[in-house]
Amino acid sequence: MKVILLQNIKNVGQKDEIINASDGYARNFLFPKKLAVPADKENMAKLKSRENSKQYKKDQEREKAQEIANKLSKIMIKVKVKVGESGKIFGGVSSKEIAEVLRKEHQIEIDKKKVELKEPIKVLGITNVKIKLYEGIYGNVKVDVLPE
Repeated sequence: MKVILLQNIKNVGQKDEIINASDGYARNFLFPKKLAVPADKENMAKLKSRENSKQYKKDQEREKAQEIANKLSKIMIKVKVKVGESGKIFGGVSSKEIAEVLRKEHQIEIDKKKVELKEPIKVLGITNVKIKLYEGIYGNVKVDVLPE
């Protein structure tokens, strides 16, 4: 019997997957526990509708990420840091600071974990910083580190 899984089931399948299950397993275990529904025309139509909805949402997120990437390429962030007499920076500019400046000055919400900095910026001048916005979509923002 073909059934559509409603939840992930270990060693059986993933949610929204269509599987062949024995009649007894489907009727006595999957259906009573609401883990699956029969793969009839009505349920197949609902599944297709859910998949189309998911794809539409992914497309919308991708477009939004692309728009943000285009905005970021035109932005230069200015960050002031304390500098010693010899021109050495105290501390550095972290991904958290970059995300905060983007939020405050440009109203762009970016999670600090998406800012790809291996280590804080510890040099004065302009540095290009890569920001992951979506799968395969990256934005680049210029960070100008200035002495305070």
